[in-house]
Amino acid sequence: MDNKRTNQQAAVRRGRPPKQPHRDTRAELIRQGLIMVTELGFVASGVEKILKQANVPKGSFYYYFDSKEAFGLAVIDNYHSYFSNKLSKHLLQQEALPLQRIENFVLDAQQGMAKYQFRRGCLIGTLGQEVDALPLSYRARLIDVFIAWQQQLTECLEEAKSAGQLAKTADCAALAELFWIGWEGAVSRAKLVQSEQPLQRFLNHFIAGLPR
Repeated sequence: MDNKRTNQQAAVRRGRPPKQPHRDTRAELIRQGLIMVTELGFVASGVEKILKQANVPKGSFYYYFDSKEAFGLAVIDNYHSYFSNKLSKHLLQQEALPLQRIENFVLDAQQGMAKYQFRRGCLIGTLGQEVDALPLSYRARLIDVFIAWQQQLTECLEEAKSAGQLAKTADCAALAELFWIGWEGAVSRAKLVQSEQPLQRFLNHFIAGLPR
């Protein structure tokens, strides 16, 4: 029975046998997908270009992913995990006051974009702009990611309220949603003009407009 099940599982995987360990090659495909999609978007990147960049034979793709759609979802999930950890690093930093944590996050983002000459923006925002050309499952996944990020920022703003940095009547959930709506526009503009100024300008107006 065990041998039969093993044979059935092996038959599911298509393509040439991998030259590298499965996990390492799959991770490299996702990593290259992150880089290319963040710079070019999913449609312009194309799976063939990503395979070439990762030095993986075209026929091996379906050994690692059931479909191109599944690959894209894996890229989204990987970016979400990375970015959520980055947010936590800043927004949960107890050594700084809550609003300072937000400023620290923005400064880190500015430095990150400058490091790559403003070629890379936000993968989630980039995919959101081309969502009509993507599988239906992507829309729901992207919305879930934004909701998760908003929740992280909401909790930080609630701490700001408790610390007396915000008015007790402040709607932290609405403010967090507003932040991410404006943030994606600022990232897109920063990439366009190749400058951190849009990010700083957005932050300045967001902080200045908070209810005190």
